[in-house]
Amino acid sequence: MSLIPYLTCNDSASAIDFYVKVFGAVEDGPRFVDGSGKVGHAALMIGDASLYLSDEYPDMGVLSPQTLGGHSSATVVDVPDADATMALAVANGATVQAEVTEQFHGARSGTLLDPWGHRWMVSTQVREVSDDDIAAAAEGFSQS
Repeated sequence: MSLIPYLTCNDSASAIDFYVKVFGAVEDGPRFVDGSGKVGHAALMIGDASLYLSDEYPDMGVLSPQTLGGHSSATVVDVPDADATMALAVANGATVQAEVTEQFHGARSGTLLDPWGHRWMVSTQVREVSDDDIAAAAEGFSQS
């Protein structure tokens, strides 16, 4: 069993280029392009994880965050250097939602919106933290 995110973008070909450059993605199989030039399906690998994407197909209810006016999920990507990945993403058109900082769970992480409206959390584990220490730190954690 596996779980594979399937993203919809206004310009999947450009999104693929971004994911290759920023996250080191590799296309995994043929890219299916319809007669109008839209990407009907593409498969990427980021590390050992799969990611699918396509262009919008409004008649089938396949819409991007840009068309919908926002996102409803985030994709977490573990990277060798969250700070460098965030800088590279921003240099390629992403917007920072939360700066990369060290978290109570031992990772440096931050959140970005890619140019197609998808939210990504980039994370690098920098120190080991015990489950007990994480639970104690999370006890006081709350969001308003």
